[in-house]
Amino acid sequence: MASTFWNFASRFGRPANKAPSSRQESPAGDNNNSPTTLEQSSRSNLSTPVSPQPPRSPTLPEPAAQSRSASNMSSHPPGRRMPFFFREENSGLIVKGNFMTLAAKPEHVEKGEWLAHQVVEQYRLLEGMIKLIQEPDSRTKQPICNPGVCPTMSAAEFTYTWLDSERRPIKIPAQQYIFLVQKWILGKINDQRIFPQGNSGPSDEAIKNPTKDWVGKMSGFPSSFEHDVKTVYRQMFRCYAHLYHGHWLEPFYHLSAYKELNTCFIHFVNVGKLFNLLDDKDLKPMQPLVEIWTASKLLPATQPELANSVPSTPAA
Repeated sequence: MASTFWNFASRFGRPANKAPSSRQESPAGDNNNSPTTLEQSSRSNLSTPVSPQPPRSPTLPEPAAQSRSASNMSSHPPGRRMPFFFREENSGLIVKGNFMTLAAKPEHVEKGEWLAHQVVEQYRLLEGMIKLIQEPDSRTKQPICNPGVCPTMSAAEFTYTWLDSERRPIKIPAQQYIFLVQKWILGKINDQRIFPQGNSGPSDEAIKNPTKDWVGKMSGFPSSFEHDVKTVYRQMFRCYAHLYHGHWLEPFYHLSAYKELNTCFIHFVNVGKLFNLLDDKDLKPMQPLVEIWTASKLLPATQPELANSVPSTPAA
């Protein structure tokens, strides 16, 4: 497990001369109250995740719908204890600086190519975080995230459902949901009709539709590309939301790794907001943490005009 964080620390500029410290106790005063409960990469190197096959799970081309188990849209209803990860003292990162450097599109890079790069990069970071909850527990010999602990894919009062073969929403364990999301995302990334590799010129679709414009048209991306990217991004967000709400204390806090999780997530959100890949409804389960970072000016409140400019202060 330590090597995972060693790699992330190197990616974000943190000194990587040692692994995270040994397990630490739960946050002071709350020992009996758990919270609600990088290298630039090539798309061709991504492979199907190694994970137990889910029992009789549906194999679907489109992922899931979202349902709510409560009518209140807030991710922190009044009267409920504030989760540890929504507290400012636990919102720290492993780097300082401007995350816009990692997110903003370089001037001479086509937008479709940049979005493709960002999707691959964000998936690699997320995959590293997911691996921690897939590690077998030393006591139970089961993955930290298993059907007994996480019978549904949930984050606070939000429950995410999968679509069965008849496109009906069904609740499945988080372990199974995440495995299916990983498989689905990798299927998209490795599909050269959606993510063409190499120096692709305009596709046949682009040649047949000279008057129609879309993101990535001149680089060989299909007209559905931006929609596909948004759908992939939404599914990645749901995985992050579950990591926080279901597993922040164990393993991330106990491994002193929550700052690594925060750093991956703030970069993810910054890209999502910059290119309008996430909307306010998507962010609801994690809104309090996003607001902390926005108030601290780590995330701009609004930023669409910055999508094509690279600031001078890098994250370091």
